[in-house]
Amino acid sequence: MKVDKAKIADASQIHKLINHFASKNVMLPRSLAEIYENVRDYFVVKENDKLVACAALHINWADLAEIKGLAVLEDKQNEDLGSALVEACLEEGKDLGIHTIFCLTYEPDFFKRYGFVEVDKKELPHKVWGECQRCPKFPDCDEVGLIYAVNP
Repeated sequence: MKVDKAKIADASQIHKLINHFASKNVMLPRSLAEIYENVRDYFVVKENDKLVACAALHINWADLAEIKGLAVLEDKQNEDLGSALVEACLEEGKDLGIHTIFCLTYEPDFFKRYGFVEVDKKELPHKVWGECQRCPKFPDCDEVGLIYAVNP
C-alpha cells in the first residue's frame, strides 16, 4: 500500500475514519464540510478502493504546520501505515519550507520516534488553538503537545 494525496472522492471515507476514532474520544471529530475544505491537506492509504489510513499536514502560518487527523483502521495498525503518513507529512513540510511542525496527541511516544519533542501546550502559538474551541474537552485539553524542527 502506498501513500497518496487525497482526492475529493476520498472525503467521505476520511470523514468516516476520523469520526470512528472521535466516537472513542481519541480524536477530535471533523465535519464533512471541514474535510472537503481541507482535503488538500490530507494524505491517504487505500487497500483496493477502501481508505484504511489518513493524516493531514495543515499549514497554520508561514513557518508553522500541524499534523492532524492521523487515523489508521485498527486491523491495519501494525503495518507501519501511521509511520508512512507521518513521514509524508514531514517531507511535505520540508518541501514547503516549513520550520516547525506540531501535533496534539494521546500517543506522544509514536511521534517521538520521528524526532518530535514534547512541549508545554502553552508554548505553542495562540494561532494553533482556533479549532480547540470546538472540542468537547475544551478548555481542559488532555492531549500532549509536541513539536518537530523541520529545517533547523
